[in-house]
Amino acid sequence: MKKQVILSVLTIIFFATISPGQDFNDALRLSRLSFGQSARTLGMGNSFIAVGGDYSSVYFNPAGLGLMQNAQLQGGFNYDSFNANSTLFGNQTDFNLNKTNLNHIGFAYPFPVARGSFVIAMGYNRLSNFNSAYNFDGFNSGNTSMIQELTANNDDIAYNLGLSYPTYDSNGNYLKDETLIYGNLRQHGNLINEGGTNAWAFAGAIEIAKNVFFGATLNLISGSYKSKRNYYEEDTKDVYPQSLLLDSTDPRTRDFQSFYLNDIINWDLTGWNLKLGFLYKLRMFNLGAAVQFPTKYTVKETYTVYGESLFKDYSFSIDPPLKSTIEYDITTPFVFSGGASVSMRGLTLAADAAFIDYTQMEFSGGLQPNLMSQNNDDIKNLFRSAFNYSFGGEFKLPRFPIAIRAGYIFRKAPYKSDPKSYDRIYYTLGAGFKASNNVELDFAYVRGSWQNYADNYGYNVSRVYQSLKKSDFIFTIKYGY
Repeated sequence: MKKQVILSVLTIIFFATISPGQDFNDALRLSRLSFGQSARTLGMGNSFIAVGGDYSSVYFNPAGLGLMQNAQLQGGFNYDSFNANSTLFGNQTDFNLNKTNLNHIGFAYPFPVARGSFVIAMGYNRLSNFNSAYNFDGFNSGNTSMIQELTANNDDIAYNLGLSYPTYDSNGNYLKDETLIYGNLRQHGNLINEGGTNAWAFAGAIEIAKNVFFGATLNLISGSYKSKRNYYEEDTKDVYPQSLLLDSTDPRTRDFQSFYLNDIINWDLTGWNLKLGFLYKLRMFNLGAAVQFPTKYTVKETYTVYGESLFKDYSFSIDPPLKSTIEYDITTPFVFSGGASVSMRGLTLAADAAFIDYTQMEFSGGLQPNLMSQNNDDIKNLFRSAFNYSFGGEFKLPRFPIAIRAGYIFRKAPYKSDPKSYDRIYYTLGAGFKASNNVELDFAYVRGSWQNYADNYGYNVSRVYQSLKKSDFIFTIKYGY
C-alpha cells in the first residue's frame, strides 16, 4: 500500500501542484483599466479627463469637479453581457454570462465662494467587473490529460480517485505514482468568473488660479471575485475497456468511464488608492491630466476542490472537498492619463490617453518567498507597458432637450507576446434627455471584441481558443439644483 497521508499534508501537496490562483494573472485582473460609471462618459468613449462638470469627474479627473455650477445627485445601473465563442480541438461552443449591477450613486456640492470654485463630492462607485465565462468541448486524440498532469506532479488527488497507482523500488521504497491513462479522451466543461471592485469615493476640487483647477479623489475599495471551473474527461470511445484495471491491486478501477474536477476560488478584497487631477480651461478648449497612484489590495483567498471518478461498477469522490485559505497582497501600477476637449455651438469633442506599465505589478506578503519571487519575475518577463487611448463626442440638438454621443476605446493587450488581435477595441453610442430643468436621463451602449486563449492544463496541449465579445448598457439619472 502507498503510505497514507493525513488530510492537511495532502491539501498542501495538492495546492502546491495545481492551484490556479496566486500567479501573474491575478495581478493583471486587478490592474486592468475599467470603464467608469456614467452613461454620459461612456457614450463619449470614456473621453472625459478634460470635459468635467459633473459627478463623473470623481473617477476620471477630480479637477473637473471645479467646473460644476450646481449641486448634483447622480446614480445609475449597468447591464453587462459577456459572450465567448470557444474552440477546443476544432470543436466550437458558445457561452453567455449576463449581470446587472448598481453602477454608482454619488453627490457633488459646489460651495459658494467669493472667488473661483470649491467643490466636494462623495459616493459609491462600481470600479470594475470581473464577469467572464466560456465553455469548451472537444476530443483530445493526443497522449495528454489532466489525469496525467496530476499524476506527473505526484498529486494524491489522482490516487484517491483510483486513477493512478504507486510504484516502488526493489527494496519496497515508494518512488512515484503512475497512471495507465494516456489521453484519447473527450474533454469538456466551463469556467465562470464573477465579481468586481467597489469604492467609497471622497473627492474635492479647487480653483487654485483663474481657470486652473486641482482635485483629488480618495477611494476606499472593497470587492469580491469568484472563479468556478467544472472540468470533465470521458472515455467516449472505450479506449480503457473492462479488461483494464487502472490499479492492478484494486478491482474497483475496472472499465474507466469519466473523471470530474471542480475547483472554486473565492476572493475577499480590500484596498485603497489616490487620484490627483489637473484641469486648465482656455475659452472653448480644456486640457486635463491625472495620475492614479498604485492600489495595494489585500486578497483573502479561499480555494476549494472537489473531484469524482466513475468506473463501471464503482465511483470514487473526494469528500469532504479539500479547502485552503491564504492572505496576500497585490500592488497595481501607476496610471498616468491626459486629455483635451473643445466645445462650440453645442458640439463637444474630446480625446484621452492613458499610460500603464504592467511590469510594475507586484506581489508582496503572505505567499511563500519562492512563489512570490517567481510571480514577480514572471511579471517582469511576460508583461509590457501599454498606451491606451479613446476619443468621442457629444452634440446637443438645437431647440431639443436631447444630446447624442459616440466614441471609440482602445485597450492595448498587456502581454509582450500578444498579437494585435488580442487588443480590446470598443465602440460606444449614447444619448441624453433633459426631462426638466433639474432632471437628466442618460443612456449608453458599448460593444467590444478581442481574441484570447486558455490552457486547461500544461502549455498548449489542451488549449481553448476564444473569440470574445462584451456589451454594456448603462442608464444614469442626474438631479441638479
